[in-house]
Amino acid sequence: MNTPYDTLAHLDATIASRRGADPASSYIAKLLAKAPDAPLKKVAEEAGEFIMACKDAQAGSDKAKIVYEAADLWFHSLVALAHFGLSAQEVLAELARREGTSGLAEKAARPQD
Repeated sequence: MNTPYDTLAHLDATIASRRGADPASSYIAKLLAKAPDAPLKKVAEEAGEFIMACKDAQAGSDKAKIVYEAADLWFHSLVALAHFGLSAQEVLAELARREGTSGLAEKAARPQD
């Protein structure tokens, strides 16, 4: 049985394997060929759809739509990360670094703009 980490690692590997592939043969290759704009536009689109799914669920619609849209958002975010030479592992490491740190304390410690 795969763990969620295995799934993310496999998806990272799949995305990396599509770099330089024929855009006509792969959706990922098509996004990467038009990066950064194509994957970033998809992240923005999927973020909006995720927000709407959450709002719809709050009003009584099926919560499964939230999961579906979150998966789309995560996927396109991983493609954007790959364009910049980054991976899910780096995001997981950052989340692990933040674990146990109060969000309020972390935000208060940030330099003021």
